Amino acid sequence: MNRIDQRFNELRARGRAAFVPYITAGDPTLARTRQLVLALERAGADVIELGIPFSDPLADGKINQEAAERALKNNVSLGDVIALVRDLRRETQVPLIFFTYLNPVFQYGYERFAAHAAEAGVDGVLALDVPPEEAAPLKQALDARDMRMIFLVAPTSTDERIARIAAMASGFIYHVSLTGVTGERAAIAADLGENIARIRAATALPIAVGFGVSKPEHVAAIAKLADGVVVGSAIVKRVGAGGDSNAMVSGVEQFARELAAPLAKAGTRP
Repeated sequence: MNRIDQRFNELRARGRAAFVPYITAGDPTLARTRQLVLALERAGADVIELGIPFSDPLADGKINQEAAERALKNNVSLGDVIALVRDLRRETQVPLIFFTYLNPVFQYGYERFAAHAAEAGVDGVLALDVPPEEAAPLKQALDARDMRMIFLVAPTSTDERIARIAAMASGFIYHVSLTGVTGERAAIAADLGENIARIRAATALPIAVGFGVSKPEHVAAIAKLADGVVVGSAIVKRVGAGGDSNAMVSGVEQFARELAAPLAKAGTRP
């Protein structure tokens, strides 16, 4: 069974939402990314998203854009991140997702990418700028290798649009809780529960919520409504501030542990 499916099935049986942290691969270095993945797993990560550095990350706010720039200055490529996952699989079986824009995958080649990523141990792909109408070539390549293709659902998505996305999605649905780009916010959206209910009406897949999540109290509130909580910019900010140091890794691990703490008890959701 795919690791993403297995993890969400296990957590659903326990009545607990998943903690899904995001980091940019290659920021500040690939060696530190390797350490961060293992540190995040120790801190309680259930699934980890690895951002593929891209030169024009339109959906990302300033913090994640700067992280991508730092990684690109190190000449980190998609092939490098695939090799990193292959190396990580000697130590961890935590579900790993590539969070990417389509261009790097298109340039690599759909079939070649899917074959290499699956062989390395990648479990799923979230291609931010791929609408369901254009997803078939990549989805077919991933499906053939038991990899999951994850899609975004926005607060502005109509019920018809949600149904179309749900028909193509696998693994889980990523609900963008707020309009705009990635980044820390002071509070979660007031209509979050309503939007999650609309998605649940269209799919039995787990629903993970991200964009703007930055505090343990955010995690606790979202976990009562959703099957997973994604935290990105708040973690990436600490990677950037800490730089290429052991103190950065330990600091991120401690922060991730604090974020995951509200999920430690089973039965966080009704």
